[in-house]
Amino acid sequence: MHLGKRSILDGIGLALAGNAAESGRIVRAYLGTLGVPTDAGCTVIGTNLKVPARFAAFANGIAMHADDYDDTQLAVAKDRVYGLLTHPTAPALPPVLALGELGNRSGLDVLTAYQVAVEVETKISEAINPRHYDHGFHSTATIGAIAAAAGAARMLRLNTEQTRRALGIGASQSAGLRENFGTMTKPFHPGRSAESGVVAAEFARLGWTATPIVLEAGRGFFQAAGGGYDRAAIESKLGKPWTFAFPGVSIKPHPSGSLTHPGMGLMLDLIRRHDIRPGEVVKVKVGTNRHMPNALIHHRPANELQAKFSMEFCMAILLLERKAGLAEFTDAVVNRPDVRRMIEKVDFGVHPEAEAAGYEKMTTLIEIELADGRRISGRADFGKGSPANPMSDDELAGKFRECAAWGKLPKAGADRVVEKVLSLEKLKSVRELTRLLAIGPTRKRR
Repeated sequence: MHLGKRSILDGIGLALAGNAAESGRIVRAYLGTLGVPTDAGCTVIGTNLKVPARFAAFANGIAMHADDYDDTQLAVAKDRVYGLLTHPTAPALPPVLALGELGNRSGLDVLTAYQVAVEVETKISEAINPRHYDHGFHSTATIGAIAAAAGAARMLRLNTEQTRRALGIGASQSAGLRENFGTMTKPFHPGRSAESGVVAAEFARLGWTATPIVLEAGRGFFQAAGGGYDRAAIESKLGKPWTFAFPGVSIKPHPSGSLTHPGMGLMLDLIRRHDIRPGEVVKVKVGTNRHMPNALIHHRPANELQAKFSMEFCMAILLLERKAGLAEFTDAVVNRPDVRRMIEKVDFGVHPEAEAAGYEKMTTLIEIELADGRRISGRADFGKGSPANPMSDDELAGKFRECAAWGKLPKAGADRVVEKVLSLEKLKSVRELTRLLAIGPTRKRR
């Protein structure tokens, strides 16, 4: 329960920050064209808009993923490439939060439905053949739609038959391609998944029909989207153990693709331990398994979104600034002359030691060549924020406050949100929380 609340707090903070992004401005403009009330319904976090549940889930799902700062599912099996797994909170939390606010449900109801959605999402991700991700599907988008349907079905108190149909409707809305990484369409994916889940559950409640065996059927999700699945990875595994308990969920310390994080943590440690100065750096070699360059595709990024999927930028900005937060991932910083020059010194590719370590890890090896001839090196399998090296509750609250300030939520309001989320199971109405998340017009990203 506590681990789930940590990820909920993280997701809400990211929605506050994400609605300050340019994508947030576009979403708000789009909502204004729909002809639906924008002053009644469910909260678009970080704004003064209240819209129907499906559109609140859509907007909040986009915002939670806008900065690619959201949590990441850990893998169990060695063939479970990290990118194949999901960002669990972005598609799972928005539908249950919106429907909880709409139905004036308790904090415990919301927390339970969120856990159900995450569990469905992560276990499906563990089971589907790796081909799903390798061939271009974005699992946060595709599997997220099914997870969102599960969470929404729980919030609407659907019975077993209705829930099966909701999953069938959700799976038929499953979509999202990795080619869109580094663009606004990547966060669009969990937004649409979150909305699809609400739509699926609402239609199922009204009597809409769908197959009750959408995952395992011969023409179902596992076969069509992945070419098959590992039955042993999902059968009798739901809640046994809960994913939050094992293998866990990783919370990001930097607003970039999770595959950059072990290397970023290692680089920061090497910089501090050896007091490395930018002018000393001649060359940096970064080696990973073969799947990581397949996701970190922007070797010479031109904007902040591409920089999130650039190992070269992430190494360069740490060497120059010794930090990499929201303020560092902006178009202006990415295109600074000193950043461009440092990026040219970073060589990123496959390393046999990382390849042999197993794909359930994000093994990263770094070697830094300095002007005086020294070579400084290290290896990391996991990054800060993973269960192996978790953020403390205080560190997590610090990240939340950074995001809240970026989204212009006053400090007093941020402190109250932290208090409410960490005692979520005690709230008689989740509206005690959502009313704190509705604030005035947000700024454009610098």
